[in-house]
Amino acid sequence: MVELRPGARYQSTVCSTEVIVVKGAGPAELTCGGAPMAAAGSAERSGEPRADAPEGTLLGKRYGDPDETVEVLCTRAGPGSLALGDAPLTVKATRPLPASD
Repeated sequence: MVELRPGARYQSTVCSTEVIVVKGAGPAELTCGGAPMAAAGSAERSGEPRADAPEGTLLGKRYGDPDETVEVLCTRAGPGSLALGDAPLTVKATRPLPASD
C-alpha cells in the first residue's frame, strides 16, 4: 500500500514505469504489472510484469480509475499496466478544445 497525495511520485518494481499522482488521497493499492509500486527512488527493479497485465503504460498519458477518484500521469513508459487494487487504470480521454471562430 502507498499513501496517495497529489505530487507524489511512484515507480514500478517490475518495469521502467514511473508515475506522478495528479488526483487522489489516502492509502491505496497502486500496482504496475501486477506488483505493488514503491516511492520513486526507493526500490530496485526485479522480476517481470505478470502475463495478465501486459497493456503497458504510455509516456505523458493520464490514467484513472472508473470512479474518477484517482488520476496519475505517466512520466516514464513501461511494459506493465497500472491498476488500483483489482481495477485496471485506463487512459483518460482528452477533452476537445472549444472552437475559436
